[in-house]
Amino acid sequence: MGQFEKPSGWSLKDLLPAPVEKSLEETLRQLEQAVSGFEAMRDVLTATIYFEDFNRALAQLESISSIKSKIEGYADLSFSENTQSPEALNLRDRVDQVLTDIGNRCLFFELWFKGLPDEAAKGLIEQAGDLRYFLETMRRFKPFTLSEPEEKAINLKDLNGIDAIIKLYEMVTNGFAFKLAIDGEEKSLTRDELASYYQNPSPDVRARAYQELFRVFGDNATVLAQMYIHRARDWHSEGVELRGFPSAIFGRNLENDIPEAVVETLLSVCRKNAGLFQKYFKLKAQWLGLDRLRRYDIYAPLAPSDKRFEYAAATRLVMDSYTAFSPEVAALAKRVFDDDHVDSEIRTGKRGGAFCYTATPRLTPWVMINYNQQARDIATLAHELGHAIHSMLAERHSVLTQLPSLPLAETASVFGEMLLTDRLLKQEQDPRVRRELLANALDDSYITVTRQAFFTIFEKDAHAMIVGGSTLDELTEHYLDNLKEQFGNAVDVSDEFRWEWISVPHMYQWPFYTYAYSFGQLLVLSLYQQYGVEGSAFLPRYLRILSYGGSASPLKVLAEAGLDVTLPAFWQGGFDVLEKMLAELEQLS
Repeated sequence: MGQFEKPSGWSLKDLLPAPVEKSLEETLRQLEQAVSGFEAMRDVLTATIYFEDFNRALAQLESISSIKSKIEGYADLSFSENTQSPEALNLRDRVDQVLTDIGNRCLFFELWFKGLPDEAAKGLIEQAGDLRYFLETMRRFKPFTLSEPEEKAINLKDLNGIDAIIKLYEMVTNGFAFKLAIDGEEKSLTRDELASYYQNPSPDVRARAYQELFRVFGDNATVLAQMYIHRARDWHSEGVELRGFPSAIFGRNLENDIPEAVVETLLSVCRKNAGLFQKYFKLKAQWLGLDRLRRYDIYAPLAPSDKRFEYAAATRLVMDSYTAFSPEVAALAKRVFDDDHVDSEIRTGKRGGAFCYTATPRLTPWVMINYNQQARDIATLAHELGHAIHSMLAERHSVLTQLPSLPLAETASVFGEMLLTDRLLKQEQDPRVRRELLANALDDSYITVTRQAFFTIFEKDAHAMIVGGSTLDELTEHYLDNLKEQFGNAVDVSDEFRWEWISVPHMYQWPFYTYAYSFGQLLVLSLYQQYGVEGSAFLPRYLRILSYGGSASPLKVLAEAGLDVTLPAFWQGGFDVLEKMLAELEQLS
C-alpha cells in the first residue's frame, strides 16, 4: 500500500527480474528460439495453406510479440525513469537494434499475407477468431506495402535515422533546467515543476514561467526545429513518395482505421467552435478583473489559492470516484498500485508529462506521472489509471489485439477524469468552489479538444510547408497565426509563443497523433451524457466498448453503442455539452 502514501518509483521486475542482465540474456535466448521456429514455417506459407498451419504460425507470432514486448517495455520504461542515464540509453539502443533485426526476420509473414488473393485471405480471416481484426488491419495496408528488401531497408533506416533523431529530441528536452525566482529565491525546475506555475495566482509568476519555458526552447530553437523538419521530410519521403499515401496525415488515419472524411469533419467542427472557448476566455478575463486575458493567463485560477494536495489524499480521491462508478473498475485501478507499477515522484532527468504503458495482456500496465501536489495532478492520475483500466478490461485478447486504436484509446482516461470532476461537484455546495471546478473542467476541455485539434491543423500545414521549402521563421509565423485563429480577440498572444510548437513532443514522436485527444474527449462527452440519463444501466455497455480493446474497428465498436461519428452533428453534440457547462458557470458568477 506504500504506493498510496507518497510519490515513489515503480518496479520493473515483472518485465525482467533481477539480476537484469541475466534475465535479459535468457529472454533474448527465448526470443531467438521462437523466431527461428517461426522462420522454419516460411515454406508452408502458400496460397493453399491449411488453416492448422496458419493458426500455428499465428500462435508463434503471438509468442514472439509477447517476448518482444517485455524486453521493449523494460528498455523504454528504464529510459523514461532517467533519460540522462547512459546505461538506460545504451540498453534502449541495444534492444532497438535487436528488435529491428527480429522484425525484419519476421517480415516475410506479413508480406506473404498481404500478397494473398482476396478470396484466400478472406477464408483465413473468417476462421481467425480474436485475431480477425489484426489480419484485416494487415490487409488495409496492402496497397501501400513495398517489397521485402525495401521494407527491411526502411526499418534499418529508421533505427539509425529518424528514430535516433527523436531519441535525441527526448534527451535534449528532458535534460532542460528552468530557472524561476519565487519569493526572492531562484529555483531550478524540471519542465513539469515549471508547468505548475502556469496556474499560479500571481499574473507575474504565470508570465515569467511561460517566458522561461520559451527562453530555453527558443535558445535551442534552431536545433529542435531542424529535428522537426527532418521528421516531416522523412514522414513525407516514406509515406507519400515511397508508399503512395495521398497525404501526410493519411498514414495515421489508416493506422487508426478512421476514414479521412471523419477526421476532416472532426477538425472542421473543432475549428468552427473555437468561438465557444473565446467566449469562455472573455468571461474569465472579467472574473479575473482583466480587460483581456494574456496567453499566460488562460489556466489562471479564479480565486487565489496555494492549496496543495498530498499524494495519499489524491489517490484516495481518485479511487473513491472510480469505486462510486464501479467497484469492478476500481479494483482494476487498485491493481496498478498493488503491483507497484506507478512512478509518481519528480526527479531530474525523468521523462516529463505522464503516460500509461501496456506490455502484454498478462501484465498489469505501468503508469508514470510527475506528481507535484497540484489539483491538475489528481486529474492526471485519474486519466492515466483510466488507460490502465482500459487495457486490463481488454486483457482477455491477444497481445496483437489488446490495445485500442488511438481515437478510442482516450475513452476510459477522459471518462475517468469526468468521474473525478463529477464527484467533486456533487460534494461541493460552495458556489465559488463549484465555479472553480467547472472552470477547471472547461480549461481541461480546451486543452484536450480545441488545442489538440489546432495542433493537428498546424501539423498538416507544417508538413506541407516543410516539403515546399519553408524556413523556420515562416513556420513560427504560421504557428502564431494558428494561435490567433484559436483565440481571436479574446486572448493576447505574446511573441514568444511562436516557439510553442517545438515544445510539443507528440509532433516529433507520433505525427498527427493529437486529434485522437479531440476525438476521445468529444466521444466521452456523449457517453457521459448517456451515463447521466441511464445511471447504472449504462455500465455494461460502457465496459463492452472498453473490453473490445483493439479487436474490432473503432467505427464498429461505436456503432454498437449507437454512435455515428461520421456526422458533424455527433461532434457538435460534444460542444453542446460544453456550452451547457459554460452556461452553468455564467449563472454561478
